[in-house]
Amino acid sequence: MEFYVDVVLPIPLERLFTYRVDSDIASALRQGMRLAVPFGKSKIYTALVYEVHNNPPHAYEAKEIHEVIDTVPLVNEIQLRHWQWIANYYMCTLGEVFRSAVPSAFLLESETLVLKNTNVNVEEHLLGNQEFMILEALENKGSLKIKEVSEILEKKTVLPLLNRMLERGYILLQETLHSQYKPKEIRTVRLDAQYESEEALVTLLDEMSRAPKQRQVLLTLFQAQAESKKPMSTVDLQKRSGTTSSVIRTLIDKGILEEKMIRTDRISFDGDPSFKKKPELKDFQKISLNEITTAFLEKDVSLLHGVTSSGKTEVYMTLMESFIREEKQVLYLLPEIALTTQLISRLQQCFGEKVSVFHSKFSLNERVEVWNNVRRGAEKAQVVIGARSSLFLPFTQLGLVVVDEEHENSFKQYDPAPRYHARDAAIVLARLHGAKVLLGSATPSLESFYNVKTGKYGYSKMEHRYGGMLLPEVHLVDIRDASRRKRMTGHFSEALQKEIENTLGQGEQVILFQNRRGYAPIVECTSCGHAPQCPNCDVSLTYHQGKNQLRCHYCGFHELMQPQCKACGNATLDTKGFGTEQIEKELEGLFPEARVGRMDLDTTRGKYAYEKIITAFANKEFDILVGTQMVTKGLDFRHVNLVGIMNADSLLNFPDFRAHERSFQLLTQVAGRAGRTEKRGIVLIQTYNPGHTVLQQVVSGDYHALYQDQMDQRREYHYPPVNRIIKISFRHKEYNTLNEATNWFGKGLRNVFGNQVLGPEFPPVARIRNRYIKQV
Repeated sequence: MEFYVDVVLPIPLERLFTYRVDSDIASALRQGMRLAVPFGKSKIYTALVYEVHNNPPHAYEAKEIHEVIDTVPLVNEIQLRHWQWIANYYMCTLGEVFRSAVPSAFLLESETLVLKNTNVNVEEHLLGNQEFMILEALENKGSLKIKEVSEILEKKTVLPLLNRMLERGYILLQETLHSQYKPKEIRTVRLDAQYESEEALVTLLDEMSRAPKQRQVLLTLFQAQAESKKPMSTVDLQKRSGTTSSVIRTLIDKGILEEKMIRTDRISFDGDPSFKKKPELKDFQKISLNEITTAFLEKDVSLLHGVTSSGKTEVYMTLMESFIREEKQVLYLLPEIALTTQLISRLQQCFGEKVSVFHSKFSLNERVEVWNNVRRGAEKAQVVIGARSSLFLPFTQLGLVVVDEEHENSFKQYDPAPRYHARDAAIVLARLHGAKVLLGSATPSLESFYNVKTGKYGYSKMEHRYGGMLLPEVHLVDIRDASRRKRMTGHFSEALQKEIENTLGQGEQVILFQNRRGYAPIVECTSCGHAPQCPNCDVSLTYHQGKNQLRCHYCGFHELMQPQCKACGNATLDTKGFGTEQIEKELEGLFPEARVGRMDLDTTRGKYAYEKIITAFANKEFDILVGTQMVTKGLDFRHVNLVGIMNADSLLNFPDFRAHERSFQLLTQVAGRAGRTEKRGIVLIQTYNPGHTVLQQVVSGDYHALYQDQMDQRREYHYPPVNRIIKISFRHKEYNTLNEATNWFGKGLRNVFGNQVLGPEFPPVARIRNRYIKQV
């Protein structure tokens, strides 16, 4: 009987592919194991076993698999069911979910090896110079990669030459799979077994009296081994004994020390595992915890609606502890990598070495290690804290998912596919595991609050701040009036300047929020009105003064800022609008004594950049932090007493049906960074339109009024959460082709859905990376 296996390939094709396997292999295969399979003429892909069966494919002849990679499944059955749901709901292929779900180190890549054909006698006088060089190198090395062949010949195009040699039978080609993951190994040393007794060591130390440095190394090692039986790393031994690596190497060569390589995880807990700092709950937090626990008896999802600084994290941690006691795994989802840096230390204080971290700023090898620890159910991966990608980890005993700041836009993946929303996908994942979900926010999304109102989710509200602190005072500053009365210095109103002065005078800190990076979004010539545009996108170039560059924030195009206008040649260039860089510059002039830091995409590019800025600000190394919406996320700074919002109108006037909801959330969240300890904080919102309903709701902190207003509008215009909406984007480099295709598609949809179809329309930015965009 013939056996076949259906596999998932990490490519955007809708279907599974079938390969032939022999009966021995078929009996050993399990769903979720990896295979290497040939695809097309020369490619080898890492595929995932979906099903083993006896039905040959009808449309094509099944090929043999190349090799089996795993002995145990890499992906479990629940994960595959979850991926299937993501593929169906978010309209993409299972292969696309597979590619984005697993760390790329697991998608082994094929590399062609060139080998010498030993069965053929080569007549050397018939060989060209290059052919001779290749065969000579193969004689010495045995095999070469194609890259190495081009290095030997010092030319890029070597494939035609190799093809000729292959036809003549001089060489053979072989596909091999290479793994990108390399385990981390530490070089350790211990005393050789013959010197472990005290007498032998005393004798050895007497012999070493003339080599004081070697003697010092042995004493340090003996002391360390008395405290712990574990081998000591050579780096630690070097530091503790105050010697050099050559001294240790000499002792190894003499056979006094024994050297050993030990495999270790890249991310490890450095603290004392016995020291645990349990969160202490106030009365109102205990009430909320009881309400959540009671809601979990009937419902799988519960919403914790707690004002900023009400101590939601303490409630999460207490709840997590109860699930860990039952030996369940906990997933703690955060919208931003910036947040993980502050929370990791808090969670490690509570759960010690049970905490693992997973997000895209980690290296490939670090992500592989966390994946393997979660799959094994290792103790060090009982609590996983991470951004949206941690949703795809191979949990086996998932008991609780906490989605912090659940309203956040960052939970949504826009490109590439799968375009999933981590909050919604987490709820489905928890349902497959029979786990519970706790959503937390000070400004819940309308979708989640609607589910509370319709009885789908449990609900608990915390209206007090931890430690009895009052919520900050929020004031609106009318900058239209201030400009008319000439009471503005740059982009700072008189009121904001005074408050910054007072706050700095009291030794407190300030956060200033402006949701635009760079120096100015538009550079315009005052003579002819020309503004430099991106050649690839329909946007103006943003001026970055630090690098003296004009940059496109969509495609990354950049050019040097010219002193003259490109259109008319006059040196009359002026900037319009302002970004974080300009605020930073103005602060240097207004408050020369103050230390100013900036947190935006330009300053947080490195792996530890977030951590450095957040830690520096928390340690009062900066007096003022200027930032984009990164500073609005649930960060906890103890000494911030003033928050200034430079211009609230740019948020309110955004062309999106969620603009008012997002403005309320963003402004309330950034206001919540103020006055989190002893003193009541102050928030100043600069605006040209202080009478705007949403701004009035922010001042009064009235979430329910916002919910009511927005829901009335959503019902009237058939928007979520009352209706579901699907946005289809078309992209093409030809303008006319795009128009024809979208009109044809729009007509087809109207035949079925009638007036429920909006568009096709151009979005506000109608061309990105030389592709025109239209949406339905």
